[in-house]
Amino acid sequence: MKEINAFRINTSAWEEEDFYILTSLTEEEVKSVMEPMVSSERVNDFLYENDEYLNELKKRFPNDKIDMYNEFETLTF
Repeated sequence: MKEINAFRINTSAWEEEDFYILTSLTEEEVKSVMEPMVSSERVNDFLYENDEYLNELKKRFPNDKIDMYNEFETLTF
């Protein structure tokens, strides 16, 4: 069974646009999909929505767990 990783995804200068993914993908696998998309945004002055990044990851790695979160619940004790 693959290890589950949590990543904070930052694709722009605006922190409020960051999101998180909980996934069985490695950092390298996530970067292999997202870096070309971010580069394309910067060259073509075009912006992807966060769910478009998620959809591309799922298309490229259909058998892996990939869930997106805008924030995580806080447990206070």
